[in-house]
Amino acid sequence: MSIGWALLPLVFMIVSMFGAVYFFELAPHIPLMIGTAIAALVAYHHGFSWEEIEEMMYKGIKLALPAIIIIILVGLVIGAWIGGGVVATMIYYGLKIITPSLFLVTICVICGIVALAIGSSWSTMATVGVAGMGIGLSMDIPAGMIAGAVISGSYFGDKMSPLSDTTNLAAGLTGTDLFDHIKHMFYTTIPGLIIALITYFFIGRQFSSGHLDVKKIDAISSGMTTQFYITPWLLLIPVVVILLVAFKVPAVPALVVGILLGFAAQIWVQGDSLFNAASTLQQGYQMKSDNKLLTELFNKGGLESMFFTISMTIVAMTFGGILEYSGMLTAIIRVILKVARNTGSLIATTVLSCFATNATCSEQYISIVVPSRMYIKAYLDKDLHPKNLSRALEDGGTLTSVFIPWNTCGVFILATLGVQAYEYGPYAILNYVIPFISIIYGYTGFKIVKMTDEEKTYYTQKALG
Repeated sequence: MSIGWALLPLVFMIVSMFGAVYFFELAPHIPLMIGTAIAALVAYHHGFSWEEIEEMMYKGIKLALPAIIIIILVGLVIGAWIGGGVVATMIYYGLKIITPSLFLVTICVICGIVALAIGSSWSTMATVGVAGMGIGLSMDIPAGMIAGAVISGSYFGDKMSPLSDTTNLAAGLTGTDLFDHIKHMFYTTIPGLIIALITYFFIGRQFSSGHLDVKKIDAISSGMTTQFYITPWLLLIPVVVILLVAFKVPAVPALVVGILLGFAAQIWVQGDSLFNAASTLQQGYQMKSDNKLLTELFNKGGLESMFFTISMTIVAMTFGGILEYSGMLTAIIRVILKVARNTGSLIATTVLSCFATNATCSEQYISIVVPSRMYIKAYLDKDLHPKNLSRALEDGGTLTSVFIPWNTCGVFILATLGVQAYEYGPYAILNYVIPFISIIYGYTGFKIVKMTDEEKTYYTQKALG
C-alpha cells in the first residue's frame, strides 16, 4: 500500500477530531468512527473483502479486551471504596499530615511507590490518585497540577515494576531479559523522575500554609465525618490489595478482592443497606451535601461511570485494527525507516513512531507491539542490543499515551481523575521529559549498548526466530 493511501484515514480522522473536539467540544467517538469508515473504504479498494475488514476490527477490539475488563473493575473499585469510606478516610488523614507546599512532591512519590508495588498505573490512579485529587483540590491546588503529579508518579512505578504488563510486553517482544530491560530503563527514568520532583517542589512553593484555607479544610473534614465513619482500619483495604499484587496475585482477582472489601465496608462499617451498596457498584455513590466540593469528590464511581470509556475504547480499537492488519501502519513506518540511518535517528524514530501509534491507534499496547516488530531487525543490523529498543518502546509508547485525549489512557484518566489531557499535560512532567532524554542518549551514544557477535547471533535467533 502506498503512503498516500495509508495516510488518508489518518488525515480524515485528525481533521474531524480537531473540528469536533476543539471547535464543538464533542466527544471523540464520531471522528474515530469517520476514520474507521475511511480506513475500511481504503482497505476495500485495495482488495480486502468486507468480511476481512470486519475481522480486522474484531482483532483490534480483542487486543483491548484486557483493558476493558480492568476499566470495568476500576469503576467498581472506585464506587465500592467511596461507599465503604475508604477514599474519605485517605483524604481525611491526608489533610492532617500533608503540607500544601510539598503536596505535589508527596503525591508523586506515593503514587510511584504504590504503582511499583502493584505494577499498574491505572489501579494506582483510580485509588490513591482519586484520594490525592480530593486532598489537593481541598487545598485549592489546580486540578491539572494534581493530576500531572499523580500521573508522573503512577507511570514511573508502572514503568519500573517487574509486575507491569507493558514492562513485560516490551521486554518479551524484543527478546530482552526482563530485569536487564528494567536496569537499562534506570538511565532515562531516574533522571526524568528527579526533574519532575524538582519541578513539583518549586511549583508547590506557591501553596504555602498561609495559602491554606483552614475553614474550608475544616468544613470538608466535618462534612466527611458526617457522611462517613472514618477509621484508620479502613486503610487496610488498599493495603491488602497492594500486598496481593506485590505477592504476584494477578490484577483482576486482586481488584475483585478490593471490590468485595469495599462493598462489605459500606454495609458493615458505614451501616448502609445491601440495596444501596449494590446500587453504588452499578450507578456510583450518591450523596447530598451543601458543600459542592464534597459532592464533586464523592458522587462518582460505579459500572455506569465507565460506559463512556468502554465505548471509546471499542471505537478506537476498530480504527486501530484496520490500520494495523490492512498494512497501512506498516506502510507509514516503512517510509519513516528510510530516514533512520544512524543510532540517534533510529532511536528518535522509534520514540516518535510509538507516540504516533498512540495517537492513531489509540492504545498503548499497540504502540509497543507494532514498533517492536517493525524496528527489531534495524536494531540488530546496527549491532544495537535489543534492550535499547525495549527502553525506547517504553519511553515513547508507555509514557506518551496519556497525552492523547482519545487514547484509552487519556480517556481512562478523564473518567477517573476528571481532568482533561490539555489540563494535566503540562504537569505530567515525567511523561514528556523521558522521551527527550531517550532521544538525547541516542544522538550522544550515552548508555547505548552494542552487541558482540555471539550476542547478535543469540538475539537474532531469539527475537526473529
